Amino acid sequence: MITYVDATSRARRTAGVIPLHGEEGFAGMRRAGQLTAEALDILTEYVEPGVPTSTIDKIAREFARDHGAVPATIFYKGYRHSLCTSINHVVCHGIPDERPLREGDIVNIDLTLILDGWHGDSSRMYPVGEISRKAERLIEVTYDSLEAGLKAAIPGNTTGDIGAAIQAVAEAERTSVVRDFVGHGLGRLFHDEPNIMHFGTPGTGPELKPGMIFTIEPMINLGRPHVKILSDGWTAVTRDRTLSAQCEHSIGITETGHEIFTLSPKGLFNPMLAARG
Repeated sequence: MITYVDATSRARRTAGVIPLHGEEGFAGMRRAGQLTAEALDILTEYVEPGVPTSTIDKIAREFARDHGAVPATIFYKGYRHSLCTSINHVVCHGIPDERPLREGDIVNIDLTLILDGWHGDSSRMYPVGEISRKAERLIEVTYDSLEAGLKAAIPGNTTGDIGAAIQAVAEAERTSVVRDFVGHGLGRLFHDEPNIMHFGTPGTGPELKPGMIFTIEPMINLGRPHVKILSDGWTAVTRDRTLSAQCEHSIGITETGHEIFTLSPKGLFNPMLAARG
């Protein structure tokens, strides 16, 4: 059974209890989301061959410090970095290190900044130099799937409508949707109700109501959807070693549709569109 409650009446995640936020929550999420999007814009100029992902991590940490924010991932369940950098066949939760990026890589950078107690959570894809056509196609499909999910994110629909829309786009292009990771509610909590699956059946799952705040973050593989976790306990990779891509927005359901909190100030969220000018 699903229960909807005023977000100000609860302080921790409770299964099946979905918080509904008012204007204070939406205002806080706008500020946090825009700061995160600004940081991801700035990182664009550093994603190039020869740059180690540890450098990108350091820049994000310094940006957060300079703007009165804190990266949510630092010390989260023992994680020690400001963001995640997932390269090529890494699906998500890739750990920044000293290995340099190479020409032709694709990398997802996932960043969550906490500003005044609110979590701005977003990720996007970055091509490293010239990339292959198959990598371009995967990124295009991933962004198209997110757009389909966003179109379904309106009051009266369900979480299953979002997942079904994403799945339909991805599978029509002979790619696959990762099942192991989902979108999630957020706000003053990093992870909250509800879970947002990126596959599913229309009309199933919790109904979308004004005031709900959550992420949509499909992970799309060129090959099969199966993943495995490496020995570091974080890094998820495709079992068949095919490329994977992801993109993510934080949104809030409104009376008439939804509001995206993590739009890029410079129009850089989708690298394929940005490259075309």
